[in-house]
Amino acid sequence: MNVDNSLYEVIKDSGIDLILSLPCILLKGLLEEIDDKGEIQNIRVTREEEGVGIAAGAYLAGRTPALLIQNSGLGNCVNAIKSLLQLYKIPIIFIMSHRGAEGEKIIAQIPMGKLTPRLLKILNIKMFIIDSFEKIKEINSAVEFSKESKKSVGILLKRQLWRE
Repeated sequence: MNVDNSLYEVIKDSGIDLILSLPCILLKGLLEEIDDKGEIQNIRVTREEEGVGIAAGAYLAGRTPALLIQNSGLGNCVNAIKSLLQLYKIPIIFIMSHRGAEGEKIIAQIPMGKLTPRLLKILNIKMFIIDSFEKIKEINSAVEFSKESKKSVGILLKRQLWRE
């Protein structure tokens, strides 16, 4: 089983039933798995905060949504996180490829790559780091934490995950 298939299976088994996504080269294979299997609805959005709004509505309608984005898009969500999700206690799962970290070739990704862990802490969003094939199962723990605590979580998928 490859990384993208394993990620897909754990996401599906965690109960996530709606994905709001933006393109990312690291997430390309996972997005293809989601689309090919057709078991989890995937809505492609044009901006991350658009995904936050749709996810909030879906959560209020009884769904378990997740945003599948690059970590650089987290900065686009700050106002929606603080003034919508946290104000109204709407937990959303942010599954993010960690661009701008070790091995990044695109220099413009590096500032947000360095800032992401601190930004999650400032936003009071618990961070889960998935940096190996064995840790993929921790996505279940992150989703369970979000459901029980009614708080959003940030799941960072590190680049080395796809290198194993």
